[in-house]
Amino acid sequence: MSAYSGIDTDLNGLARLRTQAQQRPQAALEEVAGQFEALFTRMMLKTMRESSMNSDLMSSSQSSQYLEMFDGQIAQEMSRGRGLGLKELLIRQLGQLDGAAPLERPVQAQRLEPGSKEDFIAGLRPFARQVEQELGISHRAVLAQAALESGWGRHTMRKPDGSDSFNFFGIKADASWNGERVAKRTLEFRDGIGTRETANFRSYDSMGEAVKDYAEFIRSNPRYEQAIERGADPHAYAQELQRAGYATDPKYAQKIVAILDSDVLRDEGQAGVL
Repeated sequence: MSAYSGIDTDLNGLARLRTQAQQRPQAALEEVAGQFEALFTRMMLKTMRESSMNSDLMSSSQSSQYLEMFDGQIAQEMSRGRGLGLKELLIRQLGQLDGAAPLERPVQAQRLEPGSKEDFIAGLRPFARQVEQELGISHRAVLAQAALESGWGRHTMRKPDGSDSFNFFGIKADASWNGERVAKRTLEFRDGIGTRETANFRSYDSMGEAVKDYAEFIRSNPRYEQAIERGADPHAYAQELQRAGYATDPKYAQKIVAILDSDVLRDEGQAGVL
């Protein structure tokens, strides 16, 4: 017996296909194709009967109901076999799209799944090491700053589609930025007073792209020359970033140092930590 033999041809059974489409997509495809052929056959029989049997004898409601049920049964029986050939045709045509995406399975927006602080550091570490090799800035300093700006990766800005912007360093999108951007309310300090403002920030497609742009941002801005020179010392690097105006928060360097001295980053880079 076919998978769709017990389903009425008015498509009452299609709701159940959503789960099956994810678990057994090929079986779901065959069932949908079979139901479509049965429905088409039923409509064809009904049209033929209406055009050829208009006598008063067959026009009662009981007769119409009986004939409709009879047409439905014939349609099911025909679809169990080779039918009209529509089922096989649909399977071939729709099967060509099988590689694109499973039925009823939406494309997931790329996002960084919230995890532990250790998970965040482990994911960012290899990219921070590259910055250390290229610019001489301690990878611990890069990790600590990213942790501060993104809340350990848990509070990164989201794009309009819900995907992650991967902006781990709070770099704003000024007129020189040609890439994607995302708007967010941010706290800015002027004369020691914090005010909420809306600003545009740079948006990236991956963690590696974000760190690479951060390195280029620091390298290409003359005001961070002193920070790069002292980059081997993560505490001094944090102080120089604040002195150069990387952020308006008067306690910016202090917050980075606090993260550097936390349990998560205190032993980073020592024996046993790659």
